[in-house]
Amino acid sequence: MQDPSSADNVKAPNPETYIEETPIWRDGTPVETTILTGMQWRIWWLACAGKFFEGMVVFMTGIALPLMAKEFQLGALGHGFIGSAILFGILIGATALGGLADRFGRRIMFIAEMALFILFLVVLAFAPGFGIVLLALFGIGLALGCDYPTAHMIISENIPAKARGRMVLGAFSFQAIGAMTGTGLAILTLTWFPELEAWRWMYLVAVVPAAFVLAGRFMVPESAAWLMVKGRVKEAEKALLHLLHRDPKYPSKVILELPSSMLQQPAAEINWRDIFLKKKVRRATIFASVPWFLQDLGTYGIGIFTPIILASALGESRQHAGSVSDLIYNDLLAAKGAALIDILLIVGILFAVLLTDRVGRIRLQVIGFIGCACGLALAAAGNHVGGGWDIVLIFAGFMLFNFMTNMGPNAQTYLIAGEVFPVAYRGTGAGFAASFAKIGAVMTAFLFPVLLKEIGTDALLLILVGTSVLGAVVTWSFQIETRDLPT
Repeated sequence: MQDPSSADNVKAPNPETYIEETPIWRDGTPVETTILTGMQWRIWWLACAGKFFEGMVVFMTGIALPLMAKEFQLGALGHGFIGSAILFGILIGATALGGLADRFGRRIMFIAEMALFILFLVVLAFAPGFGIVLLALFGIGLALGCDYPTAHMIISENIPAKARGRMVLGAFSFQAIGAMTGTGLAILTLTWFPELEAWRWMYLVAVVPAAFVLAGRFMVPESAAWLMVKGRVKEAEKALLHLLHRDPKYPSKVILELPSSMLQQPAAEINWRDIFLKKKVRRATIFASVPWFLQDLGTYGIGIFTPIILASALGESRQHAGSVSDLIYNDLLAAKGAALIDILLIVGILFAVLLTDRVGRIRLQVIGFIGCACGLALAAAGNHVGGGWDIVLIFAGFMLFNFMTNMGPNAQTYLIAGEVFPVAYRGTGAGFAASFAKIGAVMTAFLFPVLLKEIGTDALLLILVGTSVLGAVVTWSFQIETRDLPT
């Protein structure tokens, strides 16, 4: 393999030249397989942790919610505040804190967000009142929101293009693994500590793995691509050597130069309004934002409140729980049901990883939306049958929903938003799409308990059936397939 830094190269390569390089056979035949270094794998695993903790904390909140409501004497409005606090924090953090990665660097924010996450987990576990609980949940959301752009950038700027798609989607899959883990931790906590304050232990347990992740993030190098944009060439060379460390050592040295365009003319400032004013970019904005908003309405609402729906639907639950023991029993029963349902989140994301480059983003998203609608309709029908079929249909409906949303819109909207915009507008456009989507998540989390009480489970599920069908229509109408396009 020829060293890109050798004297035979007329033009000094950029960071991507080193990162994208693959081995060749002796006769010059290139090897298609991407070989990642140990540091590249470490960066990927540490980036996966952000999505893992998001899934864990958000879904665990659904199980903790009845206990919090009992301790703080909350009504439907209080339920809504707790359910939406994390999501509102994610909405703000993705734009307010995530943008700081462009100013201070990817590595700094990669570390800061995890430190912030741990801090507010501890505050939440020892919160003396409802106000502090809301503040801590919002702070946790800020940290998770910052992770949305930061983790994506730290993967895409350090991983070869041939592996980038599946690595980004693979990292996203840890949201489902986190959801399963959070549900499992909640079940164990309720089993070992059947007390009203068991919810505090649920969040406190998460501090331990988060501390290990924080320590690991101190050991990763800064993005060489970001350092080059800042004109810090020597630091970029050192970061690349750290990233591409191998045994035997290759490359032996790294030589980078700023492109002449950067030396002669600074990059043009991007006007964020162009994502709405320019026709081609506006289409991409609608395509990336609206379906993501619609899928978040269902995914976060169902994810957070599945235990509550199951607790009210399962015949074995103790109606009108007046004691703490009855409340714990119902919460544990619903948590076990939610754990079974959440398995399909992992199965769905595995199908997404396998099929997204074969079937295409558009088809998977449309099929997924239609499947979500069918699952929710099936769950709604469960309330109108007897003979034991009610529980079967409710479980089958939610399981179908979880599988279809993670195979389709939950995975594909995340992937599409980072691919569909022109390079000059990609950060602005993808950031807006993520924020717009989280507005839907916050709305659902806040309004779900209120609507559940006012209009009932049937009407609420049928509304979400409609939003899923609308998501399929918008996806098909504004489609821009990015499967075979270079990033």
